[in-house]
Amino acid sequence: MPLPQLLVGKVAAITGGLSGIGRAIALEYLRQGALVAVNHLGTEPETTLVEALHRDADKIIAEAAEGERQPAEGERQQTRRLITVPGDISQPETGTAFVARTVEAFGRLDVFVSNAGVCEFRKFLEISPTLLTHTISTNLSGSFYATQAAARQMALSQSPPGGSIIGISSISALVGGGGQTHYTPTKAGVLSLMQSCAVALGKYNIRCNALLPGTIRTQMNEEDLQDEGKRGYMEGRVPLGRLGRPEDLAGPAVFLACEELSGYVTGAQLLVDGGLFVNLQ
Repeated sequence: MPLPQLLVGKVAAITGGLSGIGRAIALEYLRQGALVAVNHLGTEPETTLVEALHRDADKIIAEAAEGERQPAEGERQQTRRLITVPGDISQPETGTAFVARTVEAFGRLDVFVSNAGVCEFRKFLEISPTLLTHTISTNLSGSFYATQAAARQMALSQSPPGGSIIGISSISALVGGGGQTHYTPTKAGVLSLMQSCAVALGKYNIRCNALLPGTIRTQMNEEDLQDEGKRGYMEGRVPLGRLGRPEDLAGPAVFLACEELSGYVTGAQLLVDGGLFVNLQ
């Protein structure tokens, strides 16, 4: 017997949702019955990723439709469940435009996932102002502006107000990284942003929480993990004995999006790291 869908009719928007963690969350939200908008940078090389996301989404939607009740005569049916919206999240206007496009397509916004980010490993003494500025403007400033746009919609432009905002932080918010001195402060910032937003937005019934992934195999660290010795060392530090997959973040993201499951959870940080943090020496 199939499990019930947990996000039926909810509208979710996800930044950086073409690959890795964002993609896994977007597809799981669709599987759980949500209407989903995905932001992506909009570069030419992303065309293939956009097409692949829509193909996989179509499969999920078709499979789910087989067990769904068919709409009665005259009942409105939502035929489009996924939209993709290009835009550079580091620009202040992108978050506002993304939220507006989501509401235009689906009518409201219930869940917002601030996921877009960059991480280029570099030794501290070699980090240029350009790399530092790019990392901060994407990971932290972009998260701030997009979260603010989502919160304005949830608090001021829909009735009843409310929603769930999820910031994708990192275990790097809690530990240092010699090759990530430009990256770890941004992820600590995302965690702090969610904590402060939980305080600021609680009166609007908006819950704000952070997911802290451990080492997840994505395109960001693919090259770094080609080194078998380094990969084996990293796997050996994880009590569950493996590195994470993007799909490992999808379930926790559903939990935080679902009012029935996490309605009294706000300002929280949820580690999704296979036990890595508690095993660090």
